[in-house]
Amino acid sequence: MEFTAKFLAQLLKGSVEGDENAVATKFAKIEHGKPGTLSFFANPKYEEFVYTSQASILIVNQDFQPKQPVKPTLVRVPDSYSAIADLLKYTADKKKKARRHRSLRARWFWSTKFGRKVYLGAFSFVGHHTVIGDNTIIHEHVYIGDDCKIGKNCILYPGVRIYPGMVIGDNVILHSGVVIGADGFGNAPRPDGSWEKIEHLGNVVIGNDVEIGANSTVDRAQMESTVIGNGVRIDNLCMIAHNVIIGDHTVMAAQTGIAGSTVVGKYCIFAGQVGIAGHLKIADHTTICAQGGVIGHIRKEGQVLVGSPVVDAKLYMKAYALFKRAAEEK
Repeated sequence: MEFTAKFLAQLLKGSVEGDENAVATKFAKIEHGKPGTLSFFANPKYEEFVYTSQASILIVNQDFQPKQPVKPTLVRVPDSYSAIADLLKYTADKKKKARRHRSLRARWFWSTKFGRKVYLGAFSFVGHHTVIGDNTIIHEHVYIGDDCKIGKNCILYPGVRIYPGMVIGDNVILHSGVVIGADGFGNAPRPDGSWEKIEHLGNVVIGNDVEIGANSTVDRAQMESTVIGNGVRIDNLCMIAHNVIIGDHTVMAAQTGIAGSTVVGKYCIFAGQVGIAGHLKIADHTTICAQGGVIGHIRKEGQVLVGSPVVDAKLYMKAYALFKRAAEEK
């Protein structure tokens, strides 16, 4: 897309300092700015690049005072970080296909129900009695089983697999390789030491405004539902086991795994490689730092936890300081 400094100032409720007709057609990090690109400056650590950037347009905070001459046209906004986030969203929305299209190389059935302006890419499959909401985009090579319900304004990227009977809300984004509804890891031991598979007959229910990253998996419940609440954000390569419940607006980074029947509260934050055992309860507003391991209930809200098993972050740092000092004294 092509942006002028004048248009950006109007869109982002800012002001122009320099050539209001300056044009940018691509985004670039401030250290890589070239003519024809748009960059932004928010972190003071990158101020040196403000004075060397060759970008055509640079978005900065209103109160930024340059210490040296600046070549790009400046668009001053109240908060440059929020402004660039809004601009990226605006650009992404413009690129979405808001039109009805069903490829002749896709497959669906008379009982399949499509809303308005649904996009269905080639080699995708939508099963019997499945309902697809308005403006949803189903990219190429997506599988959606029978009796599913997909809400409005969703995006299913290539390679998504949705098993039969799943329920997905509005404004949900599923990235490539996501699998919704595979059987949970349920096996019962036999007397001879072998294992008998336990069938899983439940489903997965995903709320509104959820995003799930590439190659992440959410298993179907053994009975009833595995539930992902509204506004949840799940990164790439995460695993949510059967009968787990994730509260609204919880976020988790890559390689997080949650074992079966655990209930996670609202507004929690899990950093990368967090592991949570099964049948636990995690209180609202819990933060677990990277590689944290949870083996017991977390009942108190608002804690920041570190380590494996996790303990209070301040206690962990005190213990680590003592451990380090003891090692250095030997």
